[in-house]
Amino acid sequence: MRRRSIPGAQGRVRPMRLLGDPVLHAPCAEVTEFGPDLARLVEDMYATMYAARGVGLAANQIGHDLRVFVYDCPDDEERRHLGHVVNPRLVDADGEVLHGPEGCLSLPGLEARTPRFDRAVVAGVTVRGEPVRVCGTGFFARCLQHECDHLGGGLYPDRITGWRRRRVLRAAAKAPWST
Repeated sequence: MRRRSIPGAQGRVRPMRLLGDPVLHAPCAEVTEFGPDLARLVEDMYATMYAARGVGLAANQIGHDLRVFVYDCPDDEERRHLGHVVNPRLVDADGEVLHGPEGCLSLPGLEARTPRFDRAVVAGVTVRGEPVRVCGTGFFARCLQHECDHLGGGLYPDRITGWRRRRVLRAAAKAPWST
């Protein structure tokens, strides 16, 4: 039997980019080169996500403007979903719109009730270029939508309005990590 390696075990933790960093606010580029550099990036992304105690991480959150994200996220039934997607596209998001708490590793310590669909489907490829399709519901669907937003240059405060948006942006401006 072939032993599976633990994602991120060979990776190194990279510095997290925070709200205000231009790389977080610009659409990411398609991955065109598959090989050891991409595999190393994905390993580093896992290591960084685990070190930050997150459930998902987009490449631009560590300064790479490439369309890649990793995840290790439970759904609402506590089933674990573990994987990565290169060149992901949100191909379907439907069902009930739920307003739930959402945070982000690029806005540490903050969260806000953010609307997300209860079901999401993402299609893309693996680091080896093999097609992958990921379907999620509940919290995992929220994670998939959140990471796809990152790769388009968006953050969860972009999805909220009114006093909730003002509150989270004010808190971010006062945060010790704010620039």
